[in-house]
Amino acid sequence: MTPVHNADIARIFEEIADLLEIQEANPFRVRAYRNAARTVGDVRRDLAQAIAEGKPLPKLPGIGADLAAKIEEIAGTGTTKLLEKLHKQLPPAITALLRIPGLGPKRVRALHRNLKVQTLDQLAEAARAGRVRELPGFAAKTEAAILQAVEAHLTKKQRVKLAVAAQYAEPLAEYLRKPKGVGEVVLCGSFRRMKETVGDLDVLVTSNAPEAVMAQFAKYPEVREMLASGPTRASALLASGLQVDVRVVPAESLGAAMHYFTGSKAHNIAVRRLAQAKGLKINEYGVFKAAKRGAERRVAGETETTVFKAVGLPFIPPELREDAGEIEAARRDELPKLVELGDLRGDLHAHTKATDGKNTLREMALAARTLGLEYLAITEHSRHIAMAHGLDPQRVAKQIDEIDQLNGELEGKGITLLKGIEVDILEDGTLDLPDSILARLDLVVGAVHSRFNLPRARQTARILAAMDSPYFTILAHPSGRLIESREPYDVDMLKIIRKAKARGIALELNAHPERLDLSDTHCRMAKEEGVLIAISSDAHTTFDLENLRFGVGQARRGWIEKADVLNTRSLTELRRLIVRGRAGESGPARPRRAARGRKRSKA
Repeated sequence: MTPVHNADIARIFEEIADLLEIQEANPFRVRAYRNAARTVGDVRRDLAQAIAEGKPLPKLPGIGADLAAKIEEIAGTGTTKLLEKLHKQLPPAITALLRIPGLGPKRVRALHRNLKVQTLDQLAEAARAGRVRELPGFAAKTEAAILQAVEAHLTKKQRVKLAVAAQYAEPLAEYLRKPKGVGEVVLCGSFRRMKETVGDLDVLVTSNAPEAVMAQFAKYPEVREMLASGPTRASALLASGLQVDVRVVPAESLGAAMHYFTGSKAHNIAVRRLAQAKGLKINEYGVFKAAKRGAERRVAGETETTVFKAVGLPFIPPELREDAGEIEAARRDELPKLVELGDLRGDLHAHTKATDGKNTLREMALAARTLGLEYLAITEHSRHIAMAHGLDPQRVAKQIDEIDQLNGELEGKGITLLKGIEVDILEDGTLDLPDSILARLDLVVGAVHSRFNLPRARQTARILAAMDSPYFTILAHPSGRLIESREPYDVDMLKIIRKAKARGIALELNAHPERLDLSDTHCRMAKEEGVLIAISSDAHTTFDLENLRFGVGQARRGWIEKADVLNTRSLTELRRLIVRGRAGESGPARPRRAARGRKRSKA
């Protein structure tokens, strides 16, 4: 059987939840499967492998005996009887309809029952024929919007989120290291550039026995179909749907191949132009200079550093290679020294069992300490988010006391909990909790969780008004997007960033792989305006804390340096900055050289 990854188990649980919701099943049952999908998807330990080795399933928050049994069933068979039962009651393809903006379970149910729609193609056909608008609750405008969204979805190349791609890419790389004679195995492409989503995987291998590498790849248990195969390169489709291209290159060409296959295409073209101006040729085999008698002479290529040096540039980190000003900055010796995961001293957005998290205060604190963090802000949802059991003032006050008590017990053990809240920004711009309780907290994280479809001017005014609160510390997931499932709300991000600058407020880069919000473009805007970024996990389990690595990757794509990040500061410095923010003082902790010569896309 094809190996099962945590992402596969999570996908099955998510599909079960979708089908149950379309059937109008008990909302608590639906939510249990959605929560299980998120929990399993966030676990870094390979659950199926652990089960296959006879090890007990680790204790997972929110996973009881029934769900644990289903995890074991999926790990052993690749599916579960419940899903097969649901497939007999509803067509499997119907869940794809839920990925279309504007189509919730009720509308999908209506389309299926009344128009016999089962697939996206059938939905597009019904919309073009004008049959969708005839249903109750579907107007002509709704029909047109649905058709536009379906057509965009059908023509768009499907990609997977970075964290999901990692579950398939990293085991494959480890597998390809097994044959004798293998030197380096490098994952390239958009995966190496830490793009939010990945379309396919490019893998480079150095080896003195390329035939053994090709044979090893062909035997990989997850290969569903070999698309092409040769002595030094092969392409295959994995069971997950990801395409993988594996190339064996000589060690002296590894740097050139890494540069070529990492991309981006626009960056590579810009570098090749520099090479041409120097009479050089760059390809995946090296950097070459034409000799007097016509024969080419290799001048670089064993490392990426030599490739860049050949065209007069310092090494450019992969995350910056988008032809977005990095070439010009490199020529001026003004490339940023990008933030690294080890620079983070704490995490400023996390939840516990008090609301919709899965672990206790103590468990979250100890997990953060294990990861080397010095502080962790507990920021539960506020009361407006009833579905997440948001806290009212009395429950906030109770948790303040609990955190104070736990901090006393943990004193001297390398971790401090900060008292915070993820307070809802209501439609009129007021905050969901009174100043009297916000004043007692170390920090306040403000967030929009409703009315995402407000017009641009109203949505912007709503957030700007909320930021006037003297207790507002960080704006959480500023655009509200969910990658591949919810578009960002329409907001004037430049106005938001400049308001944050004026008020001394930080903007969150939410590290959860479904969000990665701020975008890289908005990270650069914030940096150029002198606004600090908080790279936060938005952890709902102890496993989620490890998502900080994806947030750091996104920050690096946005040219963010250590000094640009709020939570690279010591706890003492962090508290000082928060106090300055409450006093209305703007700007980062110290002056920094302004970024110059960088292309900035429109927000």
